[in-house]
Amino acid sequence: MESGREGPGGVRRGDIDFDRAIDLFEGIEDPVVEERSEPKPREPRRRGTQRGETIRRILVAIPWIAFAIAITVVGGLPFTIAMIGLGALALREYLMMSAAMRPIGIAAYVSVIALILAAHFGTSFNVLMILAASFPVLFAFGADRKHRDGITMSMGVTLLGIVWIGIPLVHAVLLRDLPDHGAALLVDVLVGTFASDTGAYATGRMFGSHKIAPNLSPNKTLEGLIGGFVIGTMGFWFAGLYQDWLSGVDALIMGAAVAAIAPLGDLFESMLKRDLGKKDTGRLFGPHGGLLDRLDAVFFTVVVGYYLSVQFVY
Repeated sequence: MESGREGPGGVRRGDIDFDRAIDLFEGIEDPVVEERSEPKPREPRRRGTQRGETIRRILVAIPWIAFAIAITVVGGLPFTIAMIGLGALALREYLMMSAAMRPIGIAAYVSVIALILAAHFGTSFNVLMILAASFPVLFAFGADRKHRDGITMSMGVTLLGIVWIGIPLVHAVLLRDLPDHGAALLVDVLVGTFASDTGAYATGRMFGSHKIAPNLSPNKTLEGLIGGFVIGTMGFWFAGLYQDWLSGVDALIMGAAVAAIAPLGDLFESMLKRDLGKKDTGRLFGPHGGLLDRLDAVFFTVVVGYYLSVQFVY
């Protein structure tokens, strides 16, 4: 019979097949070891931490908001000088971030300062003339370098800084210098931008779950975007409640435009930081980043605010 034949090692087929028995026990884990493994503790709820972070963010921003409102109310040459100071600080952060590309710092500082002065003392024509003159300025300082390797990239990254930082500050001066209502309109834009940014941050931290741009800014969520839009729009509208020269409908339209464009400024800066391998632009605000981290949305909203102000008010 087949069961009487001997297999390897002298074991008969009809007897216990030890090889097969061993196979049955292979892969079975020790139950004692399995019982000793403890379940991972549940992560504590972070809502209190998120609320505290939001409050700290607001507290850090309050002195700068007070400063912005104060210089806006004063206006004139002091406001222009303040914009030059902010431009110099913002440029310093940008030049440090992009140092590996060897930006032409002197040309950037000269161009941005000249643009801001042209906005206050001149006209839009003078601003455009200074912007055009920044190209030969770039060439002059770039050609004077001892090592001109990579000069194309150096001039390109420098021009980006001039436009990204200089043009919004120009529009801030133009908006403030509008007759009669320039100061109030600039305050409205700042309030709308701050409300949008803080509202998006708070609602995103508390309710956000759907990412909108994970490759650019992993923390941006659809819930935060909607919350920031609603709160920013209402913030602008509320700031204009007692301005009888600005109708409620116009204030809502302008507030909606400001709240809609503010996240783009934030995402634009996030794109640059990710490309340059930077988490923050500086340490001026401590753990909350640098000046560019706080003005990224304003650099976009103040431009939109100027043109909408001219359209609706003047």
